[in-house]
Amino acid sequence: MSAATAIENRRSAAATGTERIFAEVLADVLRVDRVSVDSHFFEELGADSLVMAKFCARVRKRGDLPSVSMQDIYGHPTIRSLAAALAVAVPRPAQAPVSAAIEAATPTSTREYILCGALQALLFLAYSYAAMVFLTEGYHWVSAGSSAVGIYLRLIVASSSAFLVVCAVPIAAKWVLVGRWKVQQIRLWSLPYVRFWIVKTLVRSSPAARLFIGSPLYSLYLRALGAKIGPGVVILSRRVPVCTDLLTIGAGTVIRKEVIFNGYRAQSGRIETGPVTLGRDAFVGERSVLDINTSIGDGGQLGHASALHSGQAVPAGERWHGCPAQRTEVNYVRVTPARCGTLRRAAYSATALLVVLLLYLPLVQGTASLAMRVAASLVGALAPTAHADSLGGLVVEAAILSLVVFFGLALIGLLLAVAVSRVLNAFIKPDTVYPLYGLHDAVHRAIARIGRMRFFTFLFGDSSYIVHYLQWLGYHLSPVEQTGSNFGSEVMHANPSLSAVGTGTMVADGLILVNDEVSSSSFRVSRAAIGRRNFVGNDVVYPAGGRTGENVLLGTKVMVPLDGKMREGTGLLGAPCFEIPRTVERDTQFDYLRTGESLRRGLAAKNLYNRRTIGLFLFTRWGGVFLFALFYLAGIELYDVLPHGVSAAPFALSIVITAVYFSMMYRCVEALRPLQPRICSIYHPDFWLAERLWKMHPIQYLHVFDGTPFKNVLWRLMGVRIGRRVFDDGAHISDPSLTAIGDESVLNYRSKIQCHSQEDGTFKCDRTTIGAGCTLGVGAFVLYGVTMGDGAVLATDSFLMKGEEVPAHGRWGGNPAKEM
Repeated sequence: MSAATAIENRRSAAATGTERIFAEVLADVLRVDRVSVDSHFFEELGADSLVMAKFCARVRKRGDLPSVSMQDIYGHPTIRSLAAALAVAVPRPAQAPVSAAIEAATPTSTREYILCGALQALLFLAYSYAAMVFLTEGYHWVSAGSSAVGIYLRLIVASSSAFLVVCAVPIAAKWVLVGRWKVQQIRLWSLPYVRFWIVKTLVRSSPAARLFIGSPLYSLYLRALGAKIGPGVVILSRRVPVCTDLLTIGAGTVIRKEVIFNGYRAQSGRIETGPVTLGRDAFVGERSVLDINTSIGDGGQLGHASALHSGQAVPAGERWHGCPAQRTEVNYVRVTPARCGTLRRAAYSATALLVVLLLYLPLVQGTASLAMRVAASLVGALAPTAHADSLGGLVVEAAILSLVVFFGLALIGLLLAVAVSRVLNAFIKPDTVYPLYGLHDAVHRAIARIGRMRFFTFLFGDSSYIVHYLQWLGYHLSPVEQTGSNFGSEVMHANPSLSAVGTGTMVADGLILVNDEVSSSSFRVSRAAIGRRNFVGNDVVYPAGGRTGENVLLGTKVMVPLDGKMREGTGLLGAPCFEIPRTVERDTQFDYLRTGESLRRGLAAKNLYNRRTIGLFLFTRWGGVFLFALFYLAGIELYDVLPHGVSAAPFALSIVITAVYFSMMYRCVEALRPLQPRICSIYHPDFWLAERLWKMHPIQYLHVFDGTPFKNVLWRLMGVRIGRRVFDDGAHISDPSLTAIGDESVLNYRSKIQCHSQEDGTFKCDRTTIGAGCTLGVGAFVLYGVTMGDGAVLATDSFLMKGEEVPAHGRWGGNPAKEM
């Protein structure tokens, strides 16, 4: 017998033993007597990803079997093929050992936790005091103008001064409190952490980072904060980096929208800072994540929806994509360069600055002042017996001001969003290359900025009315097959007139249609089209030229392919993506409700419920604006009566009370009919309740408290079972009452815990438990029915699928996540 034959016999014997054990485990999970080793998991045995996740977890717990991941399951969907593949799998090389001192969790203390919260509250009060003094004095000074021209000139001076001061404060605070950022570890809740939090909060809230994104002015702002940025760099991401001294970007590099490159991460009781280095002419795709200690060489590319984990480096000239990223031949820079010199960039920057200082800021401040004057006049007309400085007068004035501001801006914003998108689109031709920083670029940016407005998609999303809103903007959706859940509440695009979604397609939250392509000197817009009968999961980035056609399931956080065959009649999951079954038997059990008379009755009842939800949303949001206006006006009225430090308290309380109010409103709605784990149709009242809770969710107001102990208090008010000293740097928990988080866990920036999914008209939700001392990496996504053991870590931008069980102290990562 040859050596090769002997090895093959041993493999066969091992595979046979593994097959028998696998069959026993799977039969136990499926609750049947036996299963055939040649039966297809999904097509013949009727299993789904949740069932197979439980199978994988039981296999891992045995200890005498090779580890199985969901990607293995989808790639080898029978016991025989799975056992054979694992028997011949090549062992991965062992990673270099990591110092125990680095891996060990950094302890935190309750005393420091309380002290940190107290200091943060005092600092917030001090900032509110300074803002109140500046705003009130500016308001009085502007009001003293003797003519329209004089008032306008005073508006320019006051608003410009305020703008420049607010932009300068983060820069000054960074250099005074931190100096230069360096590679270090900062214990959470300690005094050094308080300094870190101050700088992080000020830098991220700077108006310069919001108004000048994508222009050369933004690069100048980051340079003032210590970043090393070469000429011709284009940064389109609104995710402002914090540890700027550790950021190096070479000339001509492009960073697309929604890219996260913080320069820090939180893990095991500490903040870790580290460098992010991008060479010349590099490219970072839409919604990608760069962990600390990562780099891209000259001319290197990182694709859309991809991630570099700590220690990864893209060599010069290579193209990588996926999570964690791996080499590819796909070219993500598809637009030819154009002439875009220094003079053009300087002229664009100067024009943008003048527009902000001379038009935008005076208009905002003037409108606010006018609204306050109108409200005060109406108080005198409607309640002549109420004094302006009395409680009754303040309540009436706040009610009028909030009604005018909230509903007036909503109506005007809707009209402008629709009109501006359609009018401006006439100035841009599809598939035409334009240079950056010109008229066409300004028009394109204005259209894209409207596409990032989330109020109206949040208002109309998860209802039949989102279809009409998107069509008003310019989406191509005809003929529409109305389901009542065609789109979720978060849909973004660069150009609505070049966005198309086929008949019968349903889209969950977080879709980004990338119908623009950008280089360091040029851009063009192209059509991005999703086919018919698709289902698009959460947080999908769909670029122009995506190679998917009809009847495709695009899984959560999937990386849409740009090369290869056209995918049709299949499912796609992961980054890079791989094929999975389009659907399973459990997801078709409610299909009878999606046709005929059943659909008509179900849709009518759902629409009625959704209209009430929209009304409740508008009422509660107006209530928040009313509370904010009431406390703000109280601070102004008390400004000349009480010491300024005391009058600043209502201004600070306005933000706190508003956040508490929204949290309590959510909890009250949820308490009327608590959300429970279940599977149902989208035409069942339990799903309509879930949609109502998503619309009532105040996540945008909670981000004010990121990195503070107060965030945990608000999560508890909303129903999260959250432990002691949990660090939340900006996470999103979509279903609070179904979520449990253990003591001293870490939720990084833009991480997400979602205890539900909705595929093709079937809604599923279940509880998710995050153990004590766990870490969710930056941009990580945890789906429903998941259990993470104590001390487990989920790496940057990873996707933990439904039903997974991560053992205690496990290290998981990737999309989909598996043991690392």
